[in-house]
Amino acid sequence: MSKSATHIVMHLAAAALLASLLGCAPAPIYKTSPDTVKATPGQVARTPERFQNAPVIWGGTVVKVSNFSDHSEIEMLAYPLDSSQRPRLGKDKGIGRFIAMMPGYVEPLDYPPGSPMTFSGHINGVRSSTVGKAPYVFPLVSVIRHHAWTAEEMRSGHPHVSFGLGVGFGSGGYRGGGVGIGVH
Repeated sequence: MSKSATHIVMHLAAAALLASLLGCAPAPIYKTSPDTVKATPGQVARTPERFQNAPVIWGGTVVKVSNFSDHSEIEMLAYPLDSSQRPRLGKDKGIGRFIAMMPGYVEPLDYPPGSPMTFSGHINGVRSSTVGKAPYVFPLVSVIRHHAWTAEEMRSGHPHVSFGLGVGFGSGGYRGGGVGIGVH
């Protein structure tokens, strides 16, 4: 393969890779507004008066579910969200805890500890309690919408990319080379 042909193949391969990677991330599930809180649960817990009734989109993993006579609460360990609003588990450390308050009964077996979830709602104050024996201030989120992420949804948009380089020989003295990119 000539030098210019190799150059063209490399550029086409790079363009294909870029196009495939850009098309992999699913869109955000909830619409944000300019008022949507960008602070972490830990930051809100320190100055809750600044955030009262502010819209928020937070996610993380379930710590526990508690049911009461008129509502349920899901204690969450928050993580930063990716561009699709999925919790970035394993890539980041937790950024605080919060309590997602939902009307009615929530089946704890539907949301076992460690399950990834994202919530859209409004900050509704804080509650002082404990984590183990340590004092802790939990921001309270009145949930408008929520999404429990499946294992497949958590994997989607994270392509497995592989690169390959090959050289070939054919009959009649022809020889060539190539670059391969696989995205699956």
